[in-house]
Amino acid sequence: MSISREDIEKVAVLARIKVDDEQVSALEKDLGNILDLVDQLSAADTDSVEPMAHPLDAVQRLRPDEVTETNQREAFQAIAPATEDGLYLVPKVIE
Repeated sequence: MSISREDIEKVAVLARIKVDDEQVSALEKDLGNILDLVDQLSAADTDSVEPMAHPLDAVQRLRPDEVTETNQREAFQAIAPATEDGLYLVPKVIE
């Protein structure tokens, strides 16, 4: 697979990157090589490969899901500028 000079120039404009003519030629070659490598990887047979979440079968130690703080909702609601039915009222931002 190859990438055209026009595609590189269009991406450069979209990314707001200034690219000289010399750079476009080099990018055309480099990006073409990258796309060829992607094509080679896509052609690899992965049907018998089991998907994995992590390459190292690592297990993450998790802490127990326990409440560690007391409920202070009423105290926070008491010092809030405006509340109604247990909800905080905020100024309207979008009309």
